[in-house]
Amino acid sequence: ISIKPEPPLRGSFPLDHEGECKSAMARYLACLEARHGSGKKCRDLSKDYLECRMQRKLMNRDKWENLGFHDADADGRTTRGPQKGSGV
Repeated sequence: ISIKPEPPLRGSFPLDHEGECKSAMARYLACLEARHGSGKKCRDLSKDYLECRMQRKLMNRDKWENLGFHDADADGRTTRGPQKGSGV
């Protein structure tokens, strides 16, 4: 049996070889560690990291709602509380 690899659903997610978003990533991971993996209180840091990646073309720009931020407008500003089950 031969398994054919498939690309990710949302396109490529290149590695940050130059470390352009390393500080944003480190802040997010430190937040997760401090909160024992609970991402709800780290949402803004997660959003900062993804914004960094989008600005530097390390991932395609996408709507925040497609990235799990159903409470953000087109500019990424929070418009209401987090949605149940968003997981981010």
